[in-house]
Amino acid sequence: MTSLQGKRILLGVSGSIAAYKSAVLLRLLMKAGCEVRVIMTPSARDFVSPLTFSTLSRQPVATDVHNDEGWTNHVEWGLWADAMIIAPATAHTLARCALGLASDMLTATYLSARCPVFFAPAMDLDMWHHPATKSNISKLQSYGNFILDVGEGELASGLIGPGRLAEPEEIRDYLADFFRIQQDFLGVRVLINAGPTYEALDPVRYIGNHSTGKMGVAIADEIAKRGGDVTLVLGPESVLPENDRIHVQHVTSADEMLEKCQDAFAEAQVTILAAAVADYKPASISGEKIKKGDGPMNLQLVRTPDIAETLGQQKKPNQILVGFALETTKLHENAKDKMNRKQLDMIVLNNPKEAGAGFGHDTNKVSFLFPNNKAQEFELKTKKQVAFDIAEAIHKLLKDNA
Repeated sequence: MTSLQGKRILLGVSGSIAAYKSAVLLRLLMKAGCEVRVIMTPSARDFVSPLTFSTLSRQPVATDVHNDEGWTNHVEWGLWADAMIIAPATAHTLARCALGLASDMLTATYLSARCPVFFAPAMDLDMWHHPATKSNISKLQSYGNFILDVGEGELASGLIGPGRLAEPEEIRDYLADFFRIQQDFLGVRVLINAGPTYEALDPVRYIGNHSTGKMGVAIADEIAKRGGDVTLVLGPESVLPENDRIHVQHVTSADEMLEKCQDAFAEAQVTILAAAVADYKPASISGEKIKKGDGPMNLQLVRTPDIAETLGQQKKPNQILVGFALETTKLHENAKDKMNRKQLDMIVLNNPKEAGAGFGHDTNKVSFLFPNNKAQEFELKTKKQVAFDIAEAIHKLLKDNA
């Protein structure tokens, strides 16, 4: 049985030359065991006949809220579905959904849907790159919708570039993955730290680093999306998670971060230490702003607490502890040493010298190392994609520990 078996899917089809692919997608979903209802915009009927979809789905196709036969209940359709996928989603349809314009059966049902909604865009190159389209996609994502990547290749205009509808097999697999991972962290308590720490010199100055917390926050969002009960200990000036179910605790210094992590650690089944904790702090903090002098200034620094080592010493056999290693020399050697010293079950290694990796970027290039000398290497990916890979690896560790 697949993760799509028995799922109720609303397939929305808007007016694009790519609408013929929707018929293929419908067949694939039916073969996977889905029950599918199809909604078409009026312009979609210029490309594919409703008869095609009704024959394949063995269900009536909705094209209008009102027609000669009466009223189609868009609210009931929206409540019926486990997921709604709009494929193809034209620039016009994206805009109407982003603005909440219930001008036809498709958009009225979208506004009534309580299920996850997925958009698979299809349009020409310049439309895809237009700021209005980007803005509408951002709005739809901010509402909690999912946007599938477009494909690249020759478009209807003859131009070559991004804008093609994702292939039906890719859309099916995306939905299958969503339902497969939707609840695989349900009931699992997860502790994550993220972002930098700032170690005060005086009331206005501090020692810190360039971490934005993007990687740790992406992991928190990914695991919360999959049902995890996530506590996020977050350093200053960090990005914030999207999922409002995440329990965020804000801290500034390494000492504060250790305290909050220790408070939550005993109850956590999984702990992920993604924060860029300062290694040193001033030996003393001036109560007043330090004034500039004529000569050099010498600072005496002392070590900050090692959060990973402290928690590693407290770890119970049924707990999973994951760390991060940012290395520029002897990458694997240094990461393995850190993993062994701190009793980590997995370490995520990255090199800030790699293009697109390290602090501040929306991308990262990582490797996973495990105590049994197993390793996984990954290409450059978005941090959201890296978060998905990390969650998958941790889920496997949970299953192996069960």
